[in-house]
Amino acid sequence: MTASFRTNPPFRAEHVGSLLRPDFLRQAYRDFSAGRIDAGSFRGEQERAIREVVALQEALGFAAVNDGEFRRVSYWAHFVEATDGLEVARSRFDFHDGAGGAVHFLAPKIAGRVKRSRSIAGDEFDFLRRVTQATPKITMPSPPTMHFWGKPGAARAAGYADDDEYFSDLARVYREEIADLAGRGATYLQLDEVPLAMLCDGALREKVKADGEHPDALVDSYVALFNACLAGRPENMTVALHLCRGNFKGQWLSEGGYGAIAEKMFNEIDVDAFFLEYDTPRAGDFAPLAAVPEHKSVVLGLVSTKTDRMEDMDALARRIDAAARHIPLERLAVSPQCGFASTVAGNPVTADTQKAKLALVQEVARRVWG
Repeated sequence: MTASFRTNPPFRAEHVGSLLRPDFLRQAYRDFSAGRIDAGSFRGEQERAIREVVALQEALGFAAVNDGEFRRVSYWAHFVEATDGLEVARSRFDFHDGAGGAVHFLAPKIAGRVKRSRSIAGDEFDFLRRVTQATPKITMPSPPTMHFWGKPGAARAAGYADDDEYFSDLARVYREEIADLAGRGATYLQLDEVPLAMLCDGALREKVKADGEHPDALVDSYVALFNACLAGRPENMTVALHLCRGNFKGQWLSEGGYGAIAEKMFNEIDVDAFFLEYDTPRAGDFAPLAAVPEHKSVVLGLVSTKTDRMEDMDALARRIDAAARHIPLERLAVSPQCGFASTVAGNPVTADTQKAKLALVQEVARRVWG
């Protein structure tokens, strides 16, 4: 296949979603939190920043753009805010850095019966659609994000008979939101997933077992949960699943190749494409890609958002060639491994480096696919 860019997503050159908030927007977050500006002024600064970042993506040549997640404190915060029965608590896991340090973090927690109280990403999509001629991409946190971080028994403590009953309500929230987004004209949705990637890590699997859970049973439950959430989705909506091993100020949560979950994830989850982290050896080799069925595609996350170091174009092209030994080149695309700012604080990269890395993704795509 020699065509350079697809007419439908995922496109040859993609990025995952979150982008560095400009200085004026980070200041607006601080001012709004302190009561120095009102909600209208804060929204105006968000929209100013979104217009600018959309223009940047379009100028770089991206066929699909998003709003940088500029209306969100973190990639999952808006979901918790719009869903009754969810709150925030400390996760049972920690982030890690290259020096062996550990950092605690907050994550969604089940607190009661869950119900979608209002649109979760509808306002984001409506504004994005108005300010771009490209394909608007909406990102949402994955369903397991609303379960994995707490210890076993959290659903029962919140009033559910078991996890299955909780998952039934949670799936309804996703189906309602996806139907709402489709009604607004959304045709490209990406679910951002960390738990499945964590269940590829041998040490974390042992921790899960120590907590009284079985890792493979969790994988099975999450596969079924994804499909329940996506049941009835419109035929014209492309759904992608992005896997990440944690992305917070350059730190990570886990390591381990996709082999432990490849067969089930690639073949049984009803999505069209997978955005896969592949920027470091922590993600393993490309061999698991052989399990991807022929009707699904893979976006290789080869460019790191965790470091200011620029990748070499020749090396990136060679890595795509290596991946193509396991899955046909026509079913591949390229992107950064994750967003540049899963939270307002962002990763330790500069705005100039972010722009250069996004431009590099485009250059690599043109070189590889023509």
